[in-house]
Amino acid sequence: MKHGTQRSAMMVAAGIFLSRLAGLVRIRVFAHYFGLQSDAADAFNAAFRIPNFLQNLFGEGALSASFIPVYARLLAQDKAKEADRVAGAVGALLGMIVAVLVLAGVLAAPLLGSVLALGFTGEKLELTIRIVRILFPGAGLLVMSAWCLGVLNSHHKFLLSYAAPIMWNAAMIGTLFWFGGRTDLSQLAIFLAWGSVAGSALQFGVQVPVVMKVAPHLKLQLDRVSEHVRVVVRNFLPVLVSRGVVQLSAFIDAMLASLLPTGAVTGLSNAQVLYTLPVSLFGISISAAELPAMAGATAIGDGALEAIRKRLDDALRRIAYFVVPSSMAFLALGDIVAGALLQTGRFSAVDTVYVWGILAGSAVGLLAQTLGRLYSSTYYALGDTRTPLRYAIVRVTLTTGLGYVAAVQLPGWIGIPKIWGAAGLTATAGIAGWVEMLMLRRTINFRIGRTGLPLEYAAKLWMAALAGAAVAWGIKLSIPFSNPIARAALILVPYGLIFLGSTWLLRIPEATTAFRRIRNTRA
Repeated sequence: MKHGTQRSAMMVAAGIFLSRLAGLVRIRVFAHYFGLQSDAADAFNAAFRIPNFLQNLFGEGALSASFIPVYARLLAQDKAKEADRVAGAVGALLGMIVAVLVLAGVLAAPLLGSVLALGFTGEKLELTIRIVRILFPGAGLLVMSAWCLGVLNSHHKFLLSYAAPIMWNAAMIGTLFWFGGRTDLSQLAIFLAWGSVAGSALQFGVQVPVVMKVAPHLKLQLDRVSEHVRVVVRNFLPVLVSRGVVQLSAFIDAMLASLLPTGAVTGLSNAQVLYTLPVSLFGISISAAELPAMAGATAIGDGALEAIRKRLDDALRRIAYFVVPSSMAFLALGDIVAGALLQTGRFSAVDTVYVWGILAGSAVGLLAQTLGRLYSSTYYALGDTRTPLRYAIVRVTLTTGLGYVAAVQLPGWIGIPKIWGAAGLTATAGIAGWVEMLMLRRTINFRIGRTGLPLEYAAKLWMAALAGAAVAWGIKLSIPFSNPIARAALILVPYGLIFLGSTWLLRIPEATTAFRRIRNTRA
């Protein structure tokens, strides 16, 4: 079973990697045409929070936590027809919610734009509102795409559902290439919003045929009788609020960044695409694979909690093995990472250093936020949706209070430019992430037994990452040329190899597994 979920996690990671790779290409092309310090870039990135919010909320939040455990448990009990009826009822209910959501969003665009961009005024605010109104129909399609993801994941079809966003990114990349050299930046932002809507339709469309194939009895019709549907609905609301609270912190960050000088919103958005990459590749991939497996394990009776505890501990180690070196890379080598991906066209070397500062702030809580996602999935597998909600509220409260002080007040107190307040947002969000993760761990330990990363294991990972960063920093100082991509190859590759070799010498099992997979790939 463990081998099966590791393979599932690899499929999720592969799908996420492909879609994130397309996303990195998109932000590179965006950076080329828009740069960092432009009103149009800030307006688009502020408005773009809408589809991102809804996709994250429904895709990796409410649906995954409320629908997948029920659906996967029915499939594990060989009740395929009943499972498909539940999926159809949930899909129909979700479609009704989406219709209302899109209509409300289009009508309330002026209010939403003003809230999202609290510090914007004049033409910059008007452009933001216009883009919000365009994006809402596409956001509705992304929500329905999240329903497809839930069905496919329950059938262990992970690759397509997580790779489907390639279509979304491809549509926006094509839009940028087609219109980028032909129009001014404000009009380009409008065209790009329409490209996002077209991409949303493509992302949903490529999944539908496979959903119908794996769930042949599925019909989109409401079901008020099924107890399983009622369980999904009961769990859906607290998870929706819980995930909404977490996603709300990203909105608050954007609101606070809009109070800073032009470029802060875009810089924060660029950095978030980069630092959420390891969270997606390792945190989401492992959590997504473990959620249906843990939910299925609850049906085995005696020994279920011990089985879940062992799965959780194993998954925590696998996540940490990849996230720790990612955190160190953002802290010590963030300029190299940002330069290789973003420094082109209007995006300058000065902009690269700014994004590095925001990435360095994210390193504070990257590990905690990724582990916290897995702990939340464990609660959802156990049918507990309220405990993560309580702790998510604590997290967003801390994020808001600390973020305001760090972003808006602190730069003036210590005498640095206000735009650097964006780095304070990611650092304080990391502190709040640690508080949430520790509370989640403490409560789950009472329920299923002691869990968590062994101190010795964590220390070895950080020592290996530090050794790699020291060598990489020396290479960075000695390289005489400035091509960002070439510098990244000469600096980041040795960093990764040193970390991998150091952990192998320290006899960390995950390193042995990584070497084995490399050998199998070559063979």
